[in-house]
Amino acid sequence: MSLRSTPLIIVAAGVLSFAAPSSAQVLSERNVSVRMALVIAETALAECGARASVAVVDRAGRLRVFLQGDGASPHNIELSQRKAYTANTFGRTSLEWAQRTETQNQGQRMLKDVIPQQGGVPIKIGDETIGAVGLSGTPNGGAQEEACAKAGIAKVADQLK
Repeated sequence: MSLRSTPLIIVAAGVLSFAAPSSAQVLSERNVSVRMALVIAETALAECGARASVAVVDRAGRLRVFLQGDGASPHNIELSQRKAYTANTFGRTSLEWAQRTETQNQGQRMLKDVIPQQGGVPIKIGDETIGAVGLSGTPNGGAQEEACAKAGIAKVADQLK
């Protein structure tokens, strides 16, 4: 090795030391288990009836459980999942998000898979959103769907502390 390459090696070693910090760590995140998602979905469907569809997504917005009532319409599959995704993404009910984006942040409505309709409710531990529930197809619409989602979440409330 020549003296000319020594400064280059020192610079490279310095750069590499920043690329892999010694304080790197494994992340530990709380999430919705499939069992929890199933309890929430079954409870919500029982509350809302056979015309409803229920979707539960995890913290990343991935579908964990989907239940479709015997009398549900085909389009309720997509609507319930999009309502859950919306509530999860923004950490608030899909209705609150819809109202907020009427006058501000309207560009958010152009995002894929979000929908400005009532029926999506986030699943939270404190202020942390770990998933969401979305319903579609109830006889009384969004207010009933939101209430059924909240009933499903209430069923597992003891696990969300």
